[in-house]
Amino acid sequence: MSQLQPALDHVVINVGPQLDEAAALFQRLGFQLTARGHHSLGSSNHLAIFDNNYLELLGYEPDRGNLRRDLWQSPIGLSGLVWKTNDADTVYQHLQQQQLADTPPGSFFRPVTLPDGSETEARFRTVRLHADRVPNGRSFFCQHLTPDAVWQKDWQVHSNGVTQIREFVIAADHPGQAAEVYLQLFPSVALQETESGERVIDAGVARIRFVPTEAAKAEFGTLPNDYNGSARMVALSLHSTSLEQVKNSLSQSGIPFHEDRQGVRVDARHAFQLALRFTQ
Repeated sequence: MSQLQPALDHVVINVGPQLDEAAALFQRLGFQLTARGHHSLGSSNHLAIFDNNYLELLGYEPDRGNLRRDLWQSPIGLSGLVWKTNDADTVYQHLQQQQLADTPPGSFFRPVTLPDGSETEARFRTVRLHADRVPNGRSFFCQHLTPDAVWQKDWQVHSNGVTQIREFVIAADHPGQAAEVYLQLFPSVALQETESGERVIDAGVARIRFVPTEAAKAEFGTLPNDYNGSARMVALSLHSTSLEQVKNSLSQSGIPFHEDRQGVRVDARHAFQLALRFTQ
C-alpha cells in the first residue's frame, strides 16, 4: 500500500439537527438533492451527486442525536474529507503500518429509492484515520459496495450546472503541519508548495489545498465564525458548465454572491459555514 493514491470520493457537511434547513439552502444554491436517506447506524443525509464525487449533508432527525455522537463533535460546516477505495481492509492494514489507524473497518447501509421507483440499498465499508490526527473533522476511506445506488444519471443534473468538486480547502495558521498527516497517509505522493506558503495534493479529479489563514480569508471572504487558526475544512471549489446558470440560481434564490476572475463565490455565512466557489 506504499503506492496508495489519493482520490476524492465525497465531502461531508455536518448540519447536526438542521437537516431541513440545510436541504432547503442547498436547493436554493442550485443543487439537486437526493431524497433523505437514513443510515443503519442512525444518521440521516441528503446527497448532491456529481460525475466522480459528491457532496453529503449529514445530520440527524429529532430524538436521534444520541446515535453516532462522535459525528456531532465536529463543527457545523465542512467536516469530512473522504477518499475512494476498493478495499477497506487493505487500507486499514496500511493505516496500521503508518500509525494512523483508528477502529477497524465498519459496514453500514441505507435504503434507497432509485429514479425508476425501484427499491434497493446503498451499502458501504469505511475506515477512518485516527481522530487525533484530523482536527475539526474526520478523514476516512469509503468503499462503495453498490455504486449504482449512488451514482444515478438522473441525480447528476443540477440547475447551477455543477459537475464536479474540484478543490477541497483546509485553512490553517501552519498549512505545512496540517498537510503532514496526508503525506504520511500517501507516502508516494508529491506535495506541491507555493510561494504563498500553500500546500497542494492532487486527488483524482480534485485537489486538496492547505491554505494559510490570511490567504484563505482573502480568497474566500469569510471563514467560519468559530475558526481559531487550527486546521479547519472551510471551502469547496466546484466546476460548473455555466457560470450564468450559477448566477441565475443564486439570483433567483436571493443568495448574495461575488464575481471575480476566478468565478463566482458564496461566502461561508450564506452556505452553512462553508465557502463555495463556482468555476468553469
